[in-house]
Amino acid sequence: MASTRRFPRRPLSARTARCPLAESTDDPDDELLARLARDEPQAARELVARKLPRLLALAQRLLGVRAEAEEVAQESFVRAWQQAPRWRRGEARFDTWLHQVALNLCHDRLRRAERRRLVHPSPGQPDGDAPAFDAVDPGATPEQQLQSRELGQRVATAIAGLPPRQREALVLCHYQELPQADAARLMGVSVDALESLLARARRSLRERLREEGAP
Repeated sequence: MASTRRFPRRPLSARTARCPLAESTDDPDDELLARLARDEPQAARELVARKLPRLLALAQRLLGVRAEAEEVAQESFVRAWQQAPRWRRGEARFDTWLHQVALNLCHDRLRRAERRRLVHPSPGQPDGDAPAFDAVDPGATPEQQLQSRELGQRVATAIAGLPPRQREALVLCHYQELPQADAARLMGVSVDALESLLARARRSLRERLREEGAP
């Protein structure tokens, strides 16, 4: 597993979110959060349906282990339910805050894994599941689907081998499709620094795929 040093921990509460996470107050999740604060069961189900796929994708691409990604998503939702009654509407976008929660949980797990690796190195042992890769087009031919899976797996493996900060920047901007300003806030860097991380990540990714002969 790549080194996990220098992961900044960002604030989680809605009260502290006004500083690093403050942004547009036009939040599509405001009504859902209000219903969640009133303990409406349907609101909880809607929140999970709306956010779970992206949280799982984020966590698995950063951790590379499906079971750990599921635990991160579950803990993120627990914190969201706890925070809902105290959520201060207009101070931060909920989706950005939830991404920050998940990122911090991923960072915690990566740090613990790195400490275990340093104390108990296991050469030749896999770090976890194969990295996540995107679903193939169901309308493609079987041969095209196989090629797409193989390419997706090579890309996912190459991303997993990037330095942690480069990998995080690429996942947030490319896979999570966050605006660069939001991704920079989550990572605690300037937009210029984020663009530098992205440029290095893309260059390294191209080189890795070229070495493997990927198209």
